[in-house]
Amino acid sequence: MPDQEPTAPTPPPSPGPEPGPQSTSTGLPSNVAAAIACIPLIGGIIFYILEKRDGFVRFYAMQSIIFGGAWVLFAIVYSIAHAILTPIPAIGLFFAIILWVIWALVGVAFLVIFIVTVVKAFTGVRWEIPYIGPMARKQMEGAT
Repeated sequence: MPDQEPTAPTPPPSPGPEPGPQSTSTGLPSNVAAAIACIPLIGGIIFYILEKRDGFVRFYAMQSIIFGGAWVLFAIVYSIAHAILTPIPAIGLFFAIILWVIWALVGVAFLVIFIVTVVKAFTGVRWEIPYIGPMARKQMEGAT
């Protein structure tokens, strides 16, 4: 018997390239486009106009538009309250402090929601901002 080396078993064929994240009509991966669309108002408007196919990106864009609108509305209400209440003699300083605390708390809340939304979008998770998410979903259902 001649010395024959045992032949190694043939490895199974590779399954081919892994399917990557879906590409949007902007050419960006879906999760990246959704994360950029989370930038309140500006990112939302841009991606809502540019993105025609990907519902994930369009949802985050619509949510961003509504979220940015809520921030603008809050800033307007705060400015009006500040202009009316702080000039009041004797208690104007008290109102100024209260309004500043409210501004700071709401600002932190908006920042935290923005960060959570960007992270969720980037990881590919569809997350609805409380109160705003259902409004965005209804707008998306009406737009299709």
